[in-house]
Amino acid sequence: MPKANANQIEIEYETIGNPNSKPLLLIAGLGSQLLAWSDTFCGSLVNHGFFVIRFDNRDVGLSTKFKDAGMPNLAEINAAYARGEIPEVPYTLEDMTDDAIGVLDALNIDRAHICGASMGGMIAQILAYRHPSRVLSLTIIMSTTGNPTLPQAKPEIMAQFFAPVPSEREAYIEEMIKRDRLVYGSFDFDEDLGRV
Repeated sequence: MPKANANQIEIEYETIGNPNSKPLLLIAGLGSQLLAWSDTFCGSLVNHGFFVIRFDNRDVGLSTKFKDAGMPNLAEINAAYARGEIPEVPYTLEDMTDDAIGVLDALNIDRAHICGASMGGMIAQILAYRHPSRVLSLTIIMSTTGNPTLPQAKPEIMAQFFAPVPSEREAYIEEMIKRDRLVYGSFDFDEDLGRV
């Protein structure tokens, strides 16, 4: 798969469909690779006339990793924001937004339909207000603006999502299946597809 050079890093991306169709950039959530947008889902989008672009966010999959930055302490970061402070982080959602723009630039796409899920929805919103001329439409899935007055996720679910992830392959897969099942809620969850 190709890589886009953006912001002095490399972003792994993949395109599906006819480049002359309507461009649709899919932005995945926290820790999710481009494969979070399944081949079946992307194929359906292609069948509806879209040129699908999916990519690995920085620090995920085959995109550039920031190993020296270590694992972020999300509780500490959230507490800093709650105190009105700007936490020290190796990169921001704005940086990740510029990565997404870098993917569009690498493909010479001036304007695209933008769709983001979870953290990808946050990135998509930032993309829309920082680069409005690049957005044909905006679709946000299970995301937030970050406004603390909005309904918050259940603490037990957040605890599960921010718990350490096992490093052993099979244990990692089982943990991801458990987390995906939480996201699906009362909808049918295809565990076999989740293991792919």
